[in-house]
Amino acid sequence: MTTEYIIIAVLALLVVILGYTTINLLKKNEAAEDILISYLNFFQNQTETIIEIERRLNEIDARGIFKSDDEIGWFWNEIQKLKDQLSNFKIKPNK
Repeated sequence: MTTEYIIIAVLALLVVILGYTTINLLKKNEAAEDILISYLNFFQNQTETIIEIERRLNEIDARGIFKSDDEIGWFWNEIQKLKDQLSNFKIKPNK
């Protein structure tokens, strides 16, 4: 009879411990998901900004005036390099 009480007590303690750890891990997982969602929103905003920068730069130099100028051309090329590097960080749309 005492062994039954000991077994029940051990199992009850085990249930409490496993319940606590499960709830603790669930809270940590939800916090990590919130952080991930905020990062995804940040990258989505950055993607939209990069697309707008690409569009405006192409619109500004549609006739190639800045590229052909010697003094401004160097700076324009540097801006284009920076734009190309930023373009690598765009989020690819899910299909």
